[in-house]
Amino acid sequence: MIQLRTATLEDAQALAEVEKASFPEAEACSLENFKKRLAVFADCFIVLEEDGEVCGLIDGMVTDQQTITDDLYEDAKLHNPKGAWQSIFGLAVMPTKRHRGYASLLMMEMIEKARGENRRGVILTCKEKLIPFYEQFGFVNKGLSASVHGGAAWYDMVLDFSNQPASGF
Repeated sequence: MIQLRTATLEDAQALAEVEKASFPEAEACSLENFKKRLAVFADCFIVLEEDGEVCGLIDGMVTDQQTITDDLYEDAKLHNPKGAWQSIFGLAVMPTKRHRGYASLLMMEMIEKARGENRRGVILTCKEKLIPFYEQFGFVNKGLSASVHGGAAWYDMVLDFSNQPASGF
């Protein structure tokens, strides 16, 4: 059985394990940073459980910035609950649970959450090979990002709700 829910501080270890299995070490959020993020914006985390086991997550703070900058990854206090944009720092599914639609389910849930909170839209950065995945949800590629998080090349992706009908999928 699949369940989507908001994360709690008690999920930090499981979330760090999903992240570690999904990203290179330089890009993965550490247990310490997950704890800091959960203490400030746990309501911006969606956890996917399969049969009671955490196997996926999506998270990010709310900001007034229309692009993600590296300082946002490191400083949870930059979260602005009244901000215009829901950012996405990570979308991760355990490798053994991939190709089941879980990442898409998490993304759709986060988009609807942001829409329900009257955000202007959703922002994220991704690697070039993932641009088509995000475009299917209505994200627009804004080009190479200034972010150098983890030493990778990232692309700024923006889903602006004002440019999209409410039933965006």
